[in-house]
Amino acid sequence: MFRTKLTHVHGERIDVSQDGTRLLSYVYAPEAPFEAPKPYLHPLATLSGAVVTDYRPNDHRWHKGLQITASHLSGQNLWGGNSYVHGEGYRALPGRVGSMTHDGFDDVRAEDGQAVIAERLTWRNHDGDPWAGERRRIEAAVTDPASGSWHLTVSTAITNLRDEELRFGSPTTAGREMAGYTGLFWRGPRAFRGGNILTAGAEGPDAMGTQSPWLGFTGELDGVDGHATLVFAHAPENDHTGEGDGHPAHWFVRNDPFAAVAPSWAFYDELVLPPGDTLTRRYRVVVADGRLGRADIVKYLADHPW
Repeated sequence: MFRTKLTHVHGERIDVSQDGTRLLSYVYAPEAPFEAPKPYLHPLATLSGAVVTDYRPNDHRWHKGLQITASHLSGQNLWGGNSYVHGEGYRALPGRVGSMTHDGFDDVRAEDGQAVIAERLTWRNHDGDPWAGERRRIEAAVTDPASGSWHLTVSTAITNLRDEELRFGSPTTAGREMAGYTGLFWRGPRAFRGGNILTAGAEGPDAMGTQSPWLGFTGELDGVDGHATLVFAHAPENDHTGEGDGHPAHWFVRNDPFAAVAPSWAFYDELVLPPGDTLTRRYRVVVADGRLGRADIVKYLADHPW
């Protein structure tokens, strides 16, 4: 029987390993204020131990593995770093940079092939005022180690605590073309630059700004021979349009000058959350050794239903 182990370094991080290989670290200790402190997953690794995330790269120090972010939030920046201002470009505006603070865990456990991390957080503006409360759940599942793949399910429920609406935006909603990043965001390792991008209906850079229920990204590894693939998938209930049709969000994806993926909450248009309302999203992230093509991705997602 394969063995899943969870190690909690209290106040810092939670590590999950499978048969001695660390698959993820969930880091919740706060870091540099200019980087918009928030929890993140890094390293994220395949079952063979190949790391498929980057941490504080020199081009964007606030890129940390896999995170839930908000690049534009009612005039604040919970993404980190410089803020995009229409007509002025990116500017250092530290007074806009907020944070997501860890409040506590409701569930932390592991058993064979499964691990669960359930957390409460508060989204704060630069002055520390509570703007949103979040309940986050991360589930790691290793159902068939022989397949070379495992997956995360990331769920979030964000409730507006203000007396006025929260407006989720992106550099694109602020005027920069094809920079609609916000929400769940993955930064890949340097070796993944130039990697292969696939969706259900597009390939390569043509996938930017399109809609698809899933997106796959394959890169070649440094240090060891071979490739790894990540697949990002929307849960069926994710409702981007607000009309109850579950229409998937637009993908932000790059393989040059770096590897990055985000199923954007606000690619072309702002997402408005009224006072007291809750934004819910659920995603699956498949982490696989080797190259996965469209047929492989479709089969994995069908074999592991929501």
